[in-house]
Amino acid sequence: MTRRVHNFGAGPAALPLDVLEEVQRQLLDFEGTGMSILEMSHRSGVYDRIHHQAMVDILELLGGGDDHVVLFMGGGARTQFAVVPMNLRPPGAAADYLTTGSWSEMAFAEAKKGGAAHELWSSAASGHSSVPARGEYQVHPGAAYLHYTSNNTIAGTQYTDLPAAGDVPLVCDMSSDIFSRPIDLARFGLIYAGAQKNLGPAGVTLVVVRKDLLERSGPHLADTLSYAKMAAKDSLLNTPPVFAIYIVGLVVRRLLDQGGLETVSQKNDEKASLLYDAIDSSDGFYRGHAQPASRSKMNVTFRLATPELEAAFVKAAAEHDLVGLKGHRSVGGIRASIYNAVGLESVKALVEFMGTFAAGRG
Repeated sequence: MTRRVHNFGAGPAALPLDVLEEVQRQLLDFEGTGMSILEMSHRSGVYDRIHHQAMVDILELLGGGDDHVVLFMGGGARTQFAVVPMNLRPPGAAADYLTTGSWSEMAFAEAKKGGAAHELWSSAASGHSSVPARGEYQVHPGAAYLHYTSNNTIAGTQYTDLPAAGDVPLVCDMSSDIFSRPIDLARFGLIYAGAQKNLGPAGVTLVVVRKDLLERSGPHLADTLSYAKMAAKDSLLNTPPVFAIYIVGLVVRRLLDQGGLETVSQKNDEKASLLYDAIDSSDGFYRGHAQPASRSKMNVTFRLATPELEAAFVKAAAEHDLVGLKGHRSVGGIRASIYNAVGLESVKALVEFMGTFAAGRG
């Protein structure tokens, strides 16, 4: 290894260095098999162990029991925007949606293509600068499910409490903050997450679904889009993305060994507090986008006075090995994604640079 930059990219994002080193050590000869895991049959005993251990560890990390099942699927979270209503919305039923950013808007749009869907609340008018408070929306009692996006990567907002769904199954796109803090899995009907932010490399999508909801998957669905059929085959109905699942398993085991999600959450709180303090104490040189009560601990978004100054900030930061800070193309600005694998030392380096840059340009 020659050098490692401070990677604040939103996804694919930073991976733990010790996980990458483990992958490197095993890449050519995995556990003495004489072949790489990239070359290994997904029906082999070696891979079968990796596959099922990852499932067990994921449920352990989430504090789950026997009520939920883990699925590994393809197509990213964006495919799940369509697959969720396919599987969970019975004929004639409607689904409820909370839209707090571009991705939840896309999920809502996909749901409307195949049936009835209701938008209960939207933050579009405020530029997606907040998430709803309790009492600002009312779930339809007969809804098939309530869908929300827990963390919004583009705008930099995040729910601190679970939405109140009552008896309606709660469905969450948790792509950008899964495993960043403890959750009460029992309160969710389904969670899905693209791996490329907090879990592993792009290529696999994690789905954790309550077993009773599998009964809603109708026989009309394509096999690889059916939660029930994928669950019946332990996500081995077709060839899964074995390498991506292997790395997800390593990441999850690492989090367990470090003390679980309570420990992870404390580290993420410290990183986010340090960065937001730098923004708030800059006398307006840096201006946070999200309303304080809705600020994300994964994606910190802020602006400078002009687009030209923001471009200069991104360029100068890259010269100091601080990369991935350009805001999403749809909104501009600055975005620092501080996922689990982004260490405190990287955030400290960014904060130091922010102070220097402001002193020279303020």
